[in-house]
Formats: sequence, C-alpha cells, structure tokens
Amino acid sequence: MSFNKLKSTIEEGDTVILYLNPSSLHAITVNPLTKNKKDAVVENILQTTQGGLKIKSLIGKEYGSRIQLTRGFGYALHPTPELWTITLPHRTQIIYTPDISMIVFQLELRPGSVVIESGTGSGSLSHALIRAIKPNGHLYTFDFHEQRADVARNEFESHGIGDFVTVAHQDVCQNGFGSDVAGKADAVFLDLPHPWEAVPHAVIAMKDAGGRLCSFSPCVEQVQKTCEQLRILGFIEITTMEVLIKEYQITSRPVSVIDLENIKPEDSGPNTKWKDPVKIVSCQAPPTLAGHTGYLTVATLPPKGARVPHSVNRSDQQD
Repeated sequence: MSFNKLKSTIEEGDTVILYLNPSSLHAITVNPLTKNKKDAVVENILQTTQGGLKIKSLIGKEYGSRIQLTRGFGYALHPTPELWTITLPHRTQIIYTPDISMIVFQLELRPGSVVIESGTGSGSLSHALIRAIKPNGHLYTFDFHEQRADVARNEFESHGIGDFVTVAHQDVCQNGFGSDVAGKADAVFLDLPHPWEAVPHAVIAMKDAGGRLCSFSPCVEQVQKTCEQLRILGFIEITTMEVLIKEYQITSRPVSVIDLENIKPEDSGPNTKWKDPVKIVSCQAPPTLAGHTGYLTVATLPPKGARVPHSVNRSDQQD
C-alpha cells in the first residue's frame, strides 16, 4: 500500500524495493507466508545473490534502512514509479523512465488531470501517470487483452492506487473509449500497433477545451500514418521526437604541463621543459548510443470551436 503516499515504516502488504547494487533490485510484496509448488503454506523467503531474506523480518523496519541477508546486506527502499519500472514483472514490453518523463511533460499533466491510456500493458507508464495526476485526477486505462487488464487492476489495488484508475478490457481501435469518458479527457496516450485508428476516438474522448495527445510507436511508418490522421482531424503543433540517452564516462587521465616558471626564450620545440604529468578529471563520450526504443508523436487538439480539419493531398505532403 506504499505507492499512494510516503511512509516511514514497512507494514505487511507493502511493496518494498530491495536494493543490492545498481544492477540488482527486487520488488517484494511483504507477505510473511506464501504457497509453494505443492500448494502448501510456507514461510516466505526471498533468495538473492547476497543470500536469503525472511520477508517477515521487513515488517517494522524503516524505509531506507540496511537489511541483513545471510551472505550480505541490502537496503529496503520506498517504491517509486521509476524503481517499479526497473523491477516490475514484464507481461509486455514496457516504456522506460527516459520516455516516460518526456510523455508526462509533453502531455502537460498536473494534479487533477484526466488521462486516457491505451494499452495498459505491464503498468510501467500507468504508475507514473497516476503520480502526476493524483489526488484529484483520474486515469482511464484500456487493454485489449482481458487477463492483462485483470492483473493490472489487481496490481493497482494492491499498491493502494486503485481509487485513481479505472481499468477496462476493450479494443479501442474498433470500439473507442466508451461513453463514460466522452468529453472528459485532458490528455490521451496511445501505445498501439495501429494508433491512427484510435485517433478519431481520442477526439471524442477529449474535452471541448481541447488537450494533448501522445503516441508511442517503434516504426516510422506508424508515425507517418498517425501524423496524417492527426492533421486530418484538426490537431496542431504535431511533433515527433526520439529520446536517446548519452551516458558520459568520468575518467582520470594524466596531462603534461609546461614548466612556465623556468622557461627561457630558447626553450621551444624539442627543448621545451615539462613538469611531471598531473591527473585531471575529464568526461568521455560513449563510442555508441543506446538502441532505439520508439518515436514519440505529440500534438495539440484546439478548443472545439477553433478546430479546422484538413484534407491531405499531394501538395500538402510536399510542404
């Protein structure tokens, strides 16, 4: 229940992120007992590279405290959407924090915003959207896969954020977002194989005052069709971007220094006097960039009375 608000003490039923090192983190639900493969109730013990951890030992500990394991130690961290993205169980491919941060920024989300998301997937983005819009906003999230929708709904409830989200099993490309959300949304996010088919339904779901739309697509052909549909329906400020991370390496390297204190006019070229090399801290760009994740296409839907739909013809496409 610890996703809803910050807590100081771990309680039964909480989600805890066990940090061992930057590449080894575990999301733990604090349940003292669990069922084994034979369906028998046994003590819940997590096995890690640093040894075993009895889950019941976390109850009553403070978040951020050092946790002793049988062959080492870790730290019990308070869950955040960023940590959850790293540790969540993958039911689908997920969107990661660099793209998530740009999506939240481009959708102009704030407490009280009403957001539509399709599809729900593993809920990586959903947790970040809920944090941005609570306590007065609401997320309507849709997935065409019924089991994934059910799992996500239960997950949101167990994390204590079920009141801020409505999960629906629905094919939004064929059936839209439903009459319950028509005219309510400030923003719409699409992560679909054919997002251009959902754009007309997004227009119906958005408020008369307009709003923002963002679509995530891995292929540029999807982007082209989506941008074409957005323009036809009167969207403006259509922009496509790609978020790439460039991680610089911090290194210490020796640098030769001229002995300026004892230099003479004849001391030049091969006669130049040098001091002993000194070490300086420098940055080195990576030789290659991280791989492509997807393209983010964002657009603005103007207020209802100011929308001017466009027909796409050959001359438009050449502009």
